[in-house]
Amino acid sequence: RVAVICGVFLLLIYVAVVIAEFLSPYNYQSRHIDYIYAPPQAVHFFHDGKFEGPFVYGLKYNLNMETLRREYTPDPAQIQHLRFFCRGESYEFWGLFPSNYHLFCPAEGGQAFLLGTDKLGRDMVSRIIHGARISMTIGLVGVAVSLFLGVVLGGLAGYFGGTTDLIVQRIIEVLQSLPSIPLWLVIGALLPITCSALAVYFFITVILGLIEWTGLARAVRSKLLALREEDYVLAAQLMGAKSTRSVGRHLVPGVPSRLIASATLAIPSMILGETALSFLGLGLREPITSWGVLLTNAQNINVVALYPWLMIPVIPVILVVLAFNFLGDGLRAAADHYK
Repeated sequence: RVAVICGVFLLLIYVAVVIAEFLSPYNYQSRHIDYIYAPPQAVHFFHDGKFEGPFVYGLKYNLNMETLRREYTPDPAQIQHLRFFCRGESYEFWGLFPSNYHLFCPAEGGQAFLLGTDKLGRDMVSRIIHGARISMTIGLVGVAVSLFLGVVLGGLAGYFGGTTDLIVQRIIEVLQSLPSIPLWLVIGALLPITCSALAVYFFITVILGLIEWTGLARAVRSKLLALREEDYVLAAQLMGAKSTRSVGRHLVPGVPSRLIASATLAIPSMILGETALSFLGLGLREPITSWGVLLTNAQNINVVALYPWLMIPVIPVILVVLAFNFLGDGLRAAADHYK
């Protein structure tokens, strides 16, 4: 049941990734210079005992001359009703189709910063929704690369054994012995500053996939070492089946539980890898946004103490990682016929 709930949760996240522009009340790059570091606005339904529907109170701005800190206070005199399925800021859906239709919008002439704003006055809700598009897809693309390498190299090592197995195992041990942070520093140094955001995205994805395939390869190898001695594999060989057919048609389909578990566990590790790289300034950079890029604003403890809502992007990271882990355990239990 937990795995099903986590699967539905992740499905909703990926649906949100597809329609991020529609779900976001603002463009994720839109700046509101009058609301820099504005705190989250609470949604209310009642005002003075009367039902008003979902609304937020307007913000009063004041600059504290002693601390030079921007102070915002809710103004009960300004009732700004939220609008739903409305027209707001213009955007290009996936950069292809122009539109201005949103799930919800602030009141005409008002603002709705449900999770506050950052140092440039950009809405955190919109940036978190758009950041999910990068952070969630980078795991899928990366695991596709690692799954291909893991199945191919792990299958060869488990089926042939001997010298092939020895070479693959030594390669895996070398890759696993490399420390993560120095390796990330090398990756960051290899990326030229003039590189486009799209090129950086694909480079990070491929690198994470090349690093994470070792666990998948060992999982496939260990299972194939046992399955290659089964009678149906020997029968296929006696009938003249080639080695590639024996591995791809008869052996690999026998390890779904291991592949499912390893793949679902590799996705959150890649999401965490991208988040860590971007947080350290070695991965994705502005203007592209991801959960790791958003958390770079929280590197300064003084900023976090004054504006704690900048740490909110860590919540979806934790929830997604936990959901993938529970989903992986559930799928492994369902696919393992020996349990």
